[in-house]
Amino acid sequence: MDTTQRRRRHLMDPGAPVRSVDDASLTRVQRWVMSSLVVVTIAHFAAGLLLAALALPVGATGGRLVLAAIAAILWLAGVAGARAIHGLSVVSPWLLVGLLLGAAGVAVVLA
Repeated sequence: MDTTQRRRRHLMDPGAPVRSVDDASLTRVQRWVMSSLVVVTIAHFAAGLLLAALALPVGATGGRLVLAAIAAILWLAGVAGARAIHGLSVVSPWLLVGLLLGAAGVAVVLA
């Protein structure tokens, strides 16, 4: 009987992995996942602040504006954070998207 045991072809040999790890590809995917999580999380938080502003009484215009302004700042932080994760310049035309969403939130709160 043969004392050396042959490993089946469909099993990986821990001493000699079949494929190498592509660090560049893994880093790219990690950046996209992180930036997506940042944008979605901050967007939900900002939308929650806008809903909280709408829940305030109609006479509390000051409180509504403050919550809408905080939501707008969060939108901008989300866009800037996503760009920073990718190693890009934070100042870009994409910040206009954050400003537009913030302005829409203020308009909804004041309506």
